[in-house]
Amino acid sequence: MAAGPARRFGRAVRCGARRTACAGHPAGADPDADPGGERVDRARTSGAARDASRDAPRSPAQPAARDAGSDTGTGARASRGAGSGTDRADRRRAAGRPLRRDSSTGLARTPAARGGRPAEKRMRMITTTLARWLPAVFGSGAMLLAWGLAGCAAPPAAPPKGELPFEEAVAQATDGLVMQTQKQPAFIARMGAKRGVVLDPMIDAGSAQQTVATRLLQDRVSERMDSKHDAIEILPFQSANLGRARYLLTGTMTRLSVSESRSPLRIDLALTELATGIVAAQSSAVARDDGLDHTPLPYDRDTPVPTKDLVVESYVRTTATPPGQRADPYYLERLAVAPLIGEATTHYNAQRYEEALARYSAAGATSNGEQLRVLNGIYLSSAKLGRTSEAEQAFGKIVAYGIANRQLGVKFLFNPGGTVFWSDAKISSPYAMWLREIAKASADASVCMDIVGHTSRTGSVAFNDTLSMQRARYIRQRLVGESTVLGDRTTPSGKGFRENIIGSGTDDAVDALDRRVEFRIVGCG
Repeated sequence: MAAGPARRFGRAVRCGARRTACAGHPAGADPDADPGGERVDRARTSGAARDASRDAPRSPAQPAARDAGSDTGTGARASRGAGSGTDRADRRRAAGRPLRRDSSTGLARTPAARGGRPAEKRMRMITTTLARWLPAVFGSGAMLLAWGLAGCAAPPAAPPKGELPFEEAVAQATDGLVMQTQKQPAFIARMGAKRGVVLDPMIDAGSAQQTVATRLLQDRVSERMDSKHDAIEILPFQSANLGRARYLLTGTMTRLSVSESRSPLRIDLALTELATGIVAAQSSAVARDDGLDHTPLPYDRDTPVPTKDLVVESYVRTTATPPGQRADPYYLERLAVAPLIGEATTHYNAQRYEEALARYSAAGATSNGEQLRVLNGIYLSSAKLGRTSEAEQAFGKIVAYGIANRQLGVKFLFNPGGTVFWSDAKISSPYAMWLREIAKASADASVCMDIVGHTSRTGSVAFNDTLSMQRARYIRQRLVGESTVLGDRTTPSGKGFRENIIGSGTDDAVDALDRRVEFRIVGCG
């Protein structure tokens, strides 16, 4: 549709005699008001349009007030007494620009009244009016055209910066995400049809953990999509639904400053089109951390090794990818096995360890199943079922995976302020086996390692630097006791709390990752 006809039609419907409320003109507002807010008198703005039929001199009885003012802002107006073509030309020259006729009312409009709004705003007003009135005039086909024009308008303004209460931040991010999809041609072509969405469980971007807070985030996002956006249908995250769904929903929660225990959290959401692998929408918001519970769910609480491998990192990158770009290919290539891993983790968190082990094992048997989430799951489920031999074998695979990827972090918990392992045997009883498997795999691989101790954010910097070094030395001593060749291949160091992942300083399950010991593979020599 040409811009001129669209504009004339839009104004005819929007601001005609019926005074229809629309963008830029609330109900009852005068459409002839200029951008500065002062009304442009219809009697004056229409003078040029009516002079042709008013060549007779004006009666002296007519109010002199009608000669005052100007619709062009010049402050004076030529008399209509003669109404000749010369007078009309003079008035046009005085205005500086020609008047044009408004097809909706037959009234002449000045440039100020006609073009005072920015082009972008005028286009939004036009398309809003078209979307409202075209179906009544031309049917549903016109509605599609109006939506198409709206999709060509400038994208909505970025959400306001600053912290919001958690619930408001979730609502802002969710609504912004869905609205982006409504402007796409694919949505227009499928108006009236629900768009299926599968949700890969949301995580903490720093720790890669599912926590009480991330579970709350995904529940709130799902609930809002279901209740506020009728075109969205959330489907269970199952393998069969990957073929049915149109979009994949991912989400992360990231603490903006690890050095502050209650610093704001950035919420990132993304919708990826499953058929193309292109991110269709991405939205963010910043939430205040007002009493959110960051306790890991049982699987992440129990896992011996942090699960932030390449798969999880690619999930995080996908969630931050701008619309129109391809989602991280490493993540997409391994998406087929993700529902199986999700089901297994759900079973583990519900203490259904047999079912969890069966699904983790099935996931591990697939071509893309060698992931830390799977290896940890097999180990944990086997240990919970009392299958010691299987658990030890599974932990050996975790160590081999870490060495192959040149990074292995293990959650060794110590008694506060010392180098003695945690006194609760339920926690520390597997540690001897862990150290044995680490020593064996490291010696067999002939690798050299930096053994790096970490502490949580409690106490002074100097105290924690010393404590983390002492713990690294203790671990090295235990490894050398298992395999003497590691004496020349390992070097201890302490980082204190300078490399915290959580940073809460609560010394509980929330910041257990901050008290890890890392084995970083380095070159020998």
